[in-house]
Amino acid sequence: MRHFNTEGPVEAAEHYLIPPLERIDREQILTLIRRRKYFVLHAPRQTGKTSTLLALRDLLNSGSEGDFRCVYASFEMGRTVGEDVGSATRLILDELADAARSQGDGSLEGLWREVAATAAPEAAVKRALARWTEAEAHPLVLLLDEVDSFTGAPLLSLLSQLRAGYPDRPRRFPQSVVLCGLRDVRDYRAPGAAGSPFNIKAMSLRLGDFTEVETGTLLAQHTAESGQVFEKEALQAIWDGTQGQPWLVNALAREACFESEAGRDRRRAITARDIAEGRERLIRGRRTHLDNLAVRLGEGRVRRVIEPLLAGGPKRAGSTRDVEYVRDLGLIAPDRPLRVANPIYAEVIPRELTEVMEDELEEQTAWYVDADGALDVEKLLGAFQQFFREHSEHWAGRFEYAEAGPQLILQGFLQRIVNGGGRLEREYGLGRGRTDLMIAWPRGDRTDRFAVECKVQHGSRAATIREGLGQLAGYMDRLGGEAGHLVVFDRSAERSWEEKIYRREEAFEGRTVTVWGM
Repeated sequence: MRHFNTEGPVEAAEHYLIPPLERIDREQILTLIRRRKYFVLHAPRQTGKTSTLLALRDLLNSGSEGDFRCVYASFEMGRTVGEDVGSATRLILDELADAARSQGDGSLEGLWREVAATAAPEAAVKRALARWTEAEAHPLVLLLDEVDSFTGAPLLSLLSQLRAGYPDRPRRFPQSVVLCGLRDVRDYRAPGAAGSPFNIKAMSLRLGDFTEVETGTLLAQHTAESGQVFEKEALQAIWDGTQGQPWLVNALAREACFESEAGRDRRRAITARDIAEGRERLIRGRRTHLDNLAVRLGEGRVRRVIEPLLAGGPKRAGSTRDVEYVRDLGLIAPDRPLRVANPIYAEVIPRELTEVMEDELEEQTAWYVDADGALDVEKLLGAFQQFFREHSEHWAGRFEYAEAGPQLILQGFLQRIVNGGGRLEREYGLGRGRTDLMIAWPRGDRTDRFAVECKVQHGSRAATIREGLGQLAGYMDRLGGEAGHLVVFDRSAERSWEEKIYRREEAFEGRTVTVWGM
């Protein structure tokens, strides 16, 4: 049986897959190659870039689209060379020689040694590519993967040499070069440089996520081969949580169908609960893909974009270039409005930022669960109110994302308790003016749901509460909830804690909402 792939390129004999060349505009790419263009293909990690390039290589070498000599090479080890242009040059030449040899051509190694001995490191790649192209019977096409593993001087050297040889194509330089990496080439520049060193780029193409139809097609392959079906709600849960991000789709399905004992029973349908449990295992396990994203949160240009989203601020703080960078990483959606790319990432981000706080809290889930197994949310929020009064200054000062400090403290506290048996769902984003949380607490054959909205007070208390009640009512209408709680953070240094701390009941549209001031 094939399986869901979460490591490396897809293989048709081993993996369920969407054929890579069906995920791109194949004719557009072939037209660029026929017209001798150099261009960029970029996408976030584990989206399918390498699989696409390998499929394109095989297509071009098949002869069905014209007589080409196409070579794929990965420069993944480029991150080890630092600013050493000489080491980077040797690595580039070695990787190209290895790639050619894997396709049956071992003649490049001698040429590389000759070029390396006679040319300066800053010109060796250009000279080697010229000599190679002259010796080829067919136009040479290079697919260069992980180009942005190089940084600084090595990356500038490579791009400058490709630009310098560009006028000599196709007889004395490659007909077409595809640069592939996380980022668009607009971000490949030296600090302070006025423009990109690769201004010969014809186009930048982004490999997108799966569509909802493609997601369903991938999952249907498992059903066809194993007989195991996904309930309608499970299919929807996978799409809603991942928004088609390829690694997440495969990882969630793999958790549900192959990693859990219940899921391996092919007679049993995969349920929405299976997907929710698999999602939690992925997040808690900090699988490599999610861990790589979490590491990015410490970068200043990432923080400048993500922090206002977490805080629900009225406008973004990062520059246009910051937004482009974070979008290229896949942390935010490729289209507008500005938002986190999918709900799983939206959960990973605050959990990563509050992990240290959760580890240090002494609170135990059992303190807030009654004899019937129900979660006492009133008691939980009352305890948080006291905790916030005593410790908010300490924790707000430790968070790198200080603007979103109160929201993160609340989420960290709730997550610490809810992790013991339930789930905390989050909604936040630019211009919302609040963060919406939903506590889902399974109890027997039902799930209790509690809506919690947090707002930062701007202007009068009465106006903030009035606005919050309307927003909370809309959230509860959309997602349900047995009870509603509005948490209002007063960040004014002029008012005392005695003025800020309060609890009261408010009636709104037939509901009774508990308002917690702090």
